[in-house]
Amino acid sequence: MSPVETEQQDGPSARTVSALVDDATERLAAAGIDTPREDAEAIVADVLGLKREDLTDDAVITDEAAADIEAKVKVRLERQPLAYVLGKAPFRNLDIAVDSRVLWPRRETELLVEVGTTLPEGARVHEVGTGSGAIALALMSERPDLVITASDLSEEAVEAARENAERLGLDLDVRVAKGLPDDIGEVDLVIANLPYISNETIDQRSPEIHAEPLIAITADCGSDGLGVIRGLIAETPSGTRMALEHDTHHGPAMQELLNEAETLRDYEGNERVSTGLAP
Repeated sequence: MSPVETEQQDGPSARTVSALVDDATERLAAAGIDTPREDAEAIVADVLGLKREDLTDDAVITDEAAADIEAKVKVRLERQPLAYVLGKAPFRNLDIAVDSRVLWPRRETELLVEVGTTLPEGARVHEVGTGSGAIALALMSERPDLVITASDLSEEAVEAARENAERLGLDLDVRVAKGLPDDIGEVDLVIANLPYISNETIDQRSPEIHAEPLIAITADCGSDGLGVIRGLIAETPSGTRMALEHDTHHGPAMQELLNEAETLRDYEGNERVSTGLAP
């Protein structure tokens, strides 16, 4: 049976899209979630196999679909990230499968992909800390001429990246390694979204961040959040171009850590990615 009934039902037992969205929105808002209606619509649309913009308010939903929606809403109420509830997150032109093994890719991280798209034909790129593989895979899909490899120190993350690559039909060379793999050879760009949140400031973020793997959020960031980034810069061969995501207040420090540094702003106008040469 389709998750949306073709015939309208009368009476209080009817479950319309608008009613379920309104109910979920109210409960998510009460839980302190910043985007309650957007999340409610995303959950309902996901269960129905639709895009949010294709939802029809007066469509009546089957009992089975309503139960599935309720189960997902309850998980979101526990402050699990919406991407984990849905099992996927949009990134550039891809849907990236995500779960608690990896960070879910944020829109601001797409800026790293934009940097990669400006490379000359045939350039070699290595991504450190690939997680779900979102950055490397998006760049592969948009610039198939590039030679792209990736690594992560987490075996679980590498497994997740390989699963995404296989699902998307992209042949990504991804391996387990801390920092730059010893056998990676010379590359034209090292790209990374490494941990940059300190243990002292993590509780200033939304509660959802605690559902994500801490190894990808705080790790050995130190009090200023730049410990892991400094480590990668230090081990990268001098003169290698780098593109590194960082926190919004890290721009001045990144200008000192990289030669010929330039700090780029994300879609919200925040300083988010710095490019430059390893000293």
